[in-house]
Amino acid sequence: MDGEPSGRRSRAESAFVRTVNAKVGRKLRAQQNGTQGAWSGLGVFGLIGWSVTTPTFLGAMLGVWLDRHRAGGHSWKLTLLVAGLLIGCASAWHWVSVESTAIQEDSDKNA
Repeated sequence: MDGEPSGRRSRAESAFVRTVNAKVGRKLRAQQNGTQGAWSGLGVFGLIGWSVTTPTFLGAMLGVWLDRHRAGGHSWKLTLLVAGLLIGCASAWHWVSVESTAIQEDSDKNA
């Protein structure tokens, strides 16, 4: 019809259909799992941010309290701020690792 052999066209169409079906399947699975695209991504950034910020802030506040109530040769505020930051980063790293593994397993299962 447009100068292309029918065998080549049917192979191209079937590849296109497989690609479209795979994308539709991923989209449906994402909707079933509650994933909402860009808003979900922003929510994940917020979750990771709070998982780092909260222990850092709590460590700093505990350090301020200790510095006021216990005189010492070193700063509890700085020590506990860094400890909170490390705990928060480890927590965020663990959460991202678990989610990444789950996504990879789902991708492998549905591929």
